[in-house]
Amino acid sequence: MRKIILVGRSEAGKTTLTQALKGEKITYHKTQYVNRFDVIIDTPGEYIQTKNLGNALAMYTFEADVVGILVSAREPYSLFPPAVTPVCNRDVVGIITQINNKGADVAQARRWLELAGCRTIFEVDSKTGEGIADIFEYLREEKDVMPWEA
Repeated sequence: MRKIILVGRSEAGKTTLTQALKGEKITYHKTQYVNRFDVIIDTPGEYIQTKNLGNALAMYTFEADVVGILVSAREPYSLFPPAVTPVCNRDVVGIITQINNKGADVAQARRWLELAGCRTIFEVDSKTGEGIADIFEYLREEKDVMPWEA
């Protein structure tokens, strides 16, 4: 399984997605520091929102095989500039979170991620599990066997 780092603004759903990917009960807690798990790196939103922490975030991406850019379907704007994905020397995917929440605009979030340069985009609802299997399938290396295939 390839390792993914999740980046996005505060409250974009990085930690909730991490819990869903790990099969844990969804509970809210503020991520205060970079959390490394077997195949997931969960980062605080402040790392992408604060210019001085951006270099630290860039360094953590070197530990991952895939960079996951998260945009909530409820966000009023995107933090990610156009054509930002080429600065990574690894796969970059877009992940739209909170797709079933009130006020969600999935189409707008998709446009922002496409503009940023994401060619692969996942739509997820971490609370219901919608879209989670698609991310697992993407991260799976050909030799990996998924739990539901055993």
